[in-house]
This record gives sequence, C-alpha cells and structure tokens, in this order.
Amino acid sequence: MILSEIFGTDGIIVIVCVVAVLLFGGSKLPKLARGLGSASHEFKKGLEEGDKDGALPANGSSNASAPPVTPATPEALPKDAGTN
Repeated sequence: MILSEIFGTDGIIVIVCVVAVLLFGGSKLPKLARGLGSASHEFKKGLEEGDKDGALPANGSSNASAPPVTPATPEALPKDAGTN
C-alpha cells in the first residue's frame, strides 16, 4: 500500500516531522533549519554573483564560444603515431 492512500498528504507531513524530532531532538531542529536556510542563501548569492560577473554566456552554456572539434583523420596523424 502507498502511504499517501493510508494517511493522506497531511498525515505524511506529520509523520515526517515526528520522525525528524525523534531522530534529531527538539533542540537540534532549529539549528538544522538555520543551517539549511543560510546554505540556501549563500547558494542563491553565488548564483547572482555568477550572473553579474558574466561567468556564463547568455544561453547558459559554458562552452558556447568554444570552436567545434573536428575528428582526426588518418592523414592528419604523424606517420609514427601508432608505433612505439
């Protein structure tokens, strides 16, 4: 059986919260939430700084300005490339 069929969506949220309190304790949860919030803030700040610096091209691809790579042909290889 699927838990959402048994408990419903609200029941699953309550169960997850109870398990979190049992695992981490009531005093640790605010510290964990504060840590997650500050990590999220720093991540978003880093993304914004990257956009301001122009680290990525406008289309979001990091290799958009790289020249296309052409495969090597046997004629382009040195004659002694296959022997050692």
